[in-house]
Amino acid sequence: MSEPIISVSGLRGIVGESLTPEIAVRYATALAGELPPGTLIITRDGRASGPMLAAALCDGLTALGRDILDAGVAATPTLGVLVRQHRAAGGVQITASHNPPQYNGLKLFSAEGRVVPESIGARIIQRYRKPPDTSPILRSGRVLVCEDSTAEHLALVLRTVDVERIRAARFTVLLDANHGSGSILGRRLLEALGCKVTVLGETPDGQFEHVPEPTAENLAGVLEAVTRHDCDVGFCQDPDADRLAVIDEKGSYVGEEYTLAICVAARLRSERGPIVTNCSTSRMSQDLAEQFGVPFFRSAVGEANVVDAMLAHGALLGGEGNGGAIDPRVVLVRDSFVAMAAILDAMAGRKLKVSQLAAELPRYEIVKTKLTLPRERMSAAFDAVERHFSDAQPDRLDGLRLDWPGKWLLVRASNTEPIVRAIAEAPSQAEAERLCREAQAAMIAEMPD
Repeated sequence: MSEPIISVSGLRGIVGESLTPEIAVRYATALAGELPPGTLIITRDGRASGPMLAAALCDGLTALGRDILDAGVAATPTLGVLVRQHRAAGGVQITASHNPPQYNGLKLFSAEGRVVPESIGARIIQRYRKPPDTSPILRSGRVLVCEDSTAEHLALVLRTVDVERIRAARFTVLLDANHGSGSILGRRLLEALGCKVTVLGETPDGQFEHVPEPTAENLAGVLEAVTRHDCDVGFCQDPDADRLAVIDEKGSYVGEEYTLAICVAARLRSERGPIVTNCSTSRMSQDLAEQFGVPFFRSAVGEANVVDAMLAHGALLGGEGNGGAIDPRVVLVRDSFVAMAAILDAMAGRKLKVSQLAAELPRYEIVKTKLTLPRERMSAAFDAVERHFSDAQPDRLDGLRLDWPGKWLLVRASNTEPIVRAIAEAPSQAEAERLCREAQAAMIAEMPD
């Protein structure tokens, strides 16, 4: 049997192969061992294997004496809200995010309603790999059912925008939930904002109508639907609804990188404060922070690292370039609902189309490449790239990032494969491609013959 892919914030694998109920229970048990006493909340993203894994987790965790609140199908950010609302000890979201339907996984949450930080995640992995001896459990826990998982999340999101202003605009919106968990709160939120809503893939059964990652190539049918329904904007979620891609009123893919940048621009127009993104996110947010005169900080890649940096710097807003905006007023989790509300508020408040909001932003081109490289050669390869680009400002926060005015390059090792990813952003495609090409050549030169 193959092994699941394990990180400090969770686990994923192919159901019945690298992910079985036994593996899921063992991993959730490791989480429970690192959390304080109290109830654990379980949610899932709508995949067909979700109920089976949820039942296994309920059985395994109640056998440890833990009470479980089963909130059924819910978005990942909704779990974060529920953990805080019910003062739970933590939670588990059963999801494989944008992976194909044969996959599933677990995302682990702490009592703060966020993905577990790296320090806790590392201890959970140790417990998973070598479970400690445990004392006999004197009582079995209970399984309770959450009757309304979205009310608190909805209320928190609505407090971040001018609801009446959005309602007065009477937007026509297409929401592509793609049979994930986003439709449950998505329709409720958009209707509360007075929108005329068309939902694609509203039933959360995991029967994806297109490849679940919301990239341009996967959304061809959705682009057409936006213009066919004469929509002001199209919103596309991944299966657990923590990421959002945007389609403009002309049926053009605005994309995931622009989601966070539009939210940052909108927020900074009304309030000043620090902004945080990870080191592989477009520098649009950095440019906006400089434009509005507020501090800007980068974190290592990974949602937990972004949240750590946001807490350390008292960030107004943070996120990742995969369409994941994080608003601490709502929850310390990437949240597609926060992003939808913010974009509609910006459109209504400034009386601009979403294409115009995107056109106002700094324009860059991002190129992403990868190279197979033995792990033992990666350190030397990064050193070679730094020497080659000796005119750049180096940063070893996560892999090697090199910065120049108006452009940057990141070379970073995969956590799960012997692969180095090179990502470059520059004002032109040709310049970004050149940076990646020269980085790869410098790394190849360090490989043994």
